[in-house]
Amino acid sequence: MLSIIVPTYCEEENIHPVVARIRAALDSRLEYEIVFVDDNSPDATAARVEELQRSGAPVRIIVRKDERGLSSAITRGFREARGDLLLCMDADLSHPPEAIPDMVKTLQENQADMVIGSRYVSGGRTEEGWGLFRWLNSRVAGLMARPLTAVRDAMTGFFVMPRPVFERAKDLNPIGYKFALELIIKCPCRNVVEIPIFFADRQRGESKLNFREQARYILHLKRLYDYRYGKISRFIQFSLVGASGVLVNLLTYAVLLKFGLREELAYAVAIWLSLTWNFVPNRYVTFDDSAHDPWLPQYARYVVTCALGVVINWSITMGLTHHMGWFKDHELMAPLAGIAAGTIFNFLISHAWAFRQTPLKK
Repeated sequence: MLSIIVPTYCEEENIHPVVARIRAALDSRLEYEIVFVDDNSPDATAARVEELQRSGAPVRIIVRKDERGLSSAITRGFREARGDLLLCMDADLSHPPEAIPDMVKTLQENQADMVIGSRYVSGGRTEEGWGLFRWLNSRVAGLMARPLTAVRDAMTGFFVMPRPVFERAKDLNPIGYKFALELIIKCPCRNVVEIPIFFADRQRGESKLNFREQARYILHLKRLYDYRYGKISRFIQFSLVGASGVLVNLLTYAVLLKFGLREELAYAVAIWLSLTWNFVPNRYVTFDDSAHDPWLPQYARYVVTCALGVVINWSITMGLTHHMGWFKDHELMAPLAGIAAGTIFNFLISHAWAFRQTPLKK
């Protein structure tokens, strides 16, 4: 049996058309159910589904009153579905129901972990009039995910997978709207097949894609990188934050000197400001799983960590410069070695102590 999961919010105009097209594509071909998962829409979305249910259509609805979000809605639908095949699609008919039989057939013939209705394989296309910004946004989002998967349209919301593959997922923590990518990484899906589809523009209702959802995608992507690459991912983030702090340090120092502060005071302020600058993205991005901790003791631990890192940096730089002849002849190499050692030390102590994760109180 195929369970088709359709997440909704304010989609009353689309309920009848999407069900009609699914029934036209699947009736007499597959045993199926359509499960709408609605985030307590203030319009008549639920009423439209209930109308169809009373008329005998193979539909039902789950209304969530205490939770919001596209990915968590799909998770709920997958878990409560009755079928052994789980398919996700949008309610707005941007995903063609007519492609569902081919997706299911491809899944079964290839014994795939997932089959995706793809815009970006040969034969796939999007409706004309998408516009450069929307096309670029989709392509950039896809490129940002390429180190995680070779799938060309991992941003899709149109995919089907066997229930056993879904049930082997670990640590599902989806945010935003890119649930297929979450499942590809965490199930994990090793055999993903993409088939071409025509991706149509929404005809009724309003798109849910906005700047907030795009920001949530960035955070989701960061968490998937952490899941896949662990400390290496966090170290790269930590180093990028540190590089931005160097720019803040130098800019602050130059501005304060311009205003006539003494060098000693200007540099002290520059160090403090750059350190504080680094603390904020490290708390909320690099080590975001510890962001619920009180910030003041965390900040104090971070300051101590950085101070120790400076000592490590200075000690290694001076030691190499004064006791190893090669470094005397290559003046910049000793400071670089000191910076590298200080950065690694700062990261390890930050990870283990300054930003240590404490359990949330229940």
